[in-house]
Amino acid sequence: MNQQPSSRVEAAVGAAVALTGLGLAAGAIPIPAEAGYGGVGPNFLPWVVAVVLTLCGALIVREALAGGFKDMEPPSGSERGWWPGLVWVSAGLLLNAALITTIGFILSCGLCYLLAVQGLRRAQGQRASAPGVLAMDLVSGLAIAAPVYWTFTKFLAINLPGLTGSGWI
Repeated sequence: MNQQPSSRVEAAVGAAVALTGLGLAAGAIPIPAEAGYGGVGPNFLPWVVAVVLTLCGALIVREALAGGFKDMEPPSGSERGWWPGLVWVSAGLLLNAALITTIGFILSCGLCYLLAVQGLRRAQGQRASAPGVLAMDLVSGLAIAAPVYWTFTKFLAINLPGLTGSGWI
């Protein structure tokens, strides 16, 4: 069977996804399996993700070898990626990682959200730098990060870096 170039690319993507799953499985092998108070051990989630990734990769390869994604609609949006948007989102992720132990989980995640949304808004051509939009994006990010922080620290007893010793910020 003579494959079209797009089918080969799709098969390569599927193989990469499957290999990522297998790599994650290899990394999960040394993680201890003793069940905790929740009934599952620390290796449970890595194994679930590894199995699902490997299965998804195999299904993508199978679909590509069967002729590719023939009935797929053409992608919407621009033909090329908008690199400044990637820079905004990447800056948010990197600053979150760099500042989380300094300014705490809530503020660093709020900043990450603000920068990521700025990149997405600008990619869509929206007016993103207006003070009201910036304030709304920051408040939205904080409103998402705070309950996540409180859930993990107060209800699940999982330590996340906070700004104060009180455990509320």
